[in-house]
Amino acid sequence: MKLFEKVKLGNYELNNRMVLAPMTRARAGINRMPNAIMAEYYAQRADAGLLITEATSISIQGLGWNNSPGIYNDEQVEAWKLTTSAVHKKNGKIFLQLWHCGRASHTNFHPELGLPVAPSAIRMEADYIHTPDGKQDTEVPRALEIKEITQIIQDYKDAAKRAMQAGFDGVEIHAANGYLLDTFLQSKTNIREDEYGGSIENRSKLLIEIVAAIKEVLEPGQIGVRISPNGIFNDMGSNNYREQFLFVAKELAEYDLAYLHIMDGLGFGFHELGDPMQLAEFKEVYPGTIIGSTGYTKEKAQAQIEIGAADLIAFGRSFISNPDLVTRFKNDLELNADAQMIDWYSDTGAKGYTDFRVFELFKS
Repeated sequence: MKLFEKVKLGNYELNNRMVLAPMTRARAGINRMPNAIMAEYYAQRADAGLLITEATSISIQGLGWNNSPGIYNDEQVEAWKLTTSAVHKKNGKIFLQLWHCGRASHTNFHPELGLPVAPSAIRMEADYIHTPDGKQDTEVPRALEIKEITQIIQDYKDAAKRAMQAGFDGVEIHAANGYLLDTFLQSKTNIREDEYGGSIENRSKLLIEIVAAIKEVLEPGQIGVRISPNGIFNDMGSNNYREQFLFVAKELAEYDLAYLHIMDGLGFGFHELGDPMQLAEFKEVYPGTIIGSTGYTKEKAQAQIEIGAADLIAFGRSFISNPDLVTRFKNDLELNADAQMIDWYSDTGAKGYTDFRVFELFKS
């Protein structure tokens, strides 16, 4: 089965085509510091061909989720080495996902900086946001000035350098799910009239400039990008989604990246502004490596790989409760019961995080 075949990814050879999807698990504490239990969690899943970490903030301004990790200071670099070392000892490969929450944040995360930032001063429609001070109403974000955008590009570049210092094999730029880069891409949230808005090309400019900046310090085969063309998460969805995201994919194809990670599944909700975009559409304009994700079963994953629409498939929730998911899929073994949602991204330590039974421990 192709899902379990070795595959090239940039300069790396992966042991299979299964990817651990990036999932926020909120175990880093109030200091945003990676720790031993996080290292254990990733090492448990190192049989995946590629691991992509939970979203990791590139700056204090980029914070927007309680107890998520960071990569914006030297202490965090040193702390992440626990994780990269543990994964590499098990012959795994791991990329760090770079994150700026944008308007999906709140002043409470960075009171010294004030309001969250975005391409335009458009409020995210949501019932509330979880903050360090409990549930709060969303705020109207502050539109970024050009000089601030320049600094954000530098923040991404610096974070990528720190990731490599921490021992990661590469980075994934998080441009999905209504966070900062996604809001720049989409006409629903970007109504700027300068060089970063007003057209499909201009809305793509920030992401492309970040990719180019990171290419100055990393090999192109060490850089991935994640997008969510069908998604509604964090109040997203634009009428020209198909034109916008095909343009972005075509532009990214010029950079010889490790991969383009496309959330084609509808598990996070679908904006219903037209037909869902399919991986095969992207393959027509992006000939490089494509990772599909969101809601895949083993059978659906294999089907997409067989027809050539995807090269790898990322699995999320099934990897939470089955650290040995590769073994279970290979041998058609029963999966563990799903983790409780309250444990997905709660600071509950091992519970629902590293305490799942592994097949080798209980097989007869």
